[in-house]
Amino acid sequence: MYSGRDMTELSMVSITDWKDEELGYFHQALQQIMPYLNSEGQTIHREIMEEIQNRGGTGQLQL
Repeated sequence: MYSGRDMTELSMVSITDWKDEELGYFHQALQQIMPYLNSEGQTIHREIMEEIQNRGGTGQLQL
């Protein structure tokens, strides 16, 4: 179970400073509700996916 920082706290931190666990958790959570996200939520999800790719993809995350 995820027990890290919540999205409110993470929104004040550069996405490059997020932990792998945070990226993985919020990627999965936002992916599940993607049809209901507004444009801001979709942008956040896209930024998360880009950061995951910059770190080598989901197989490289240390969850």
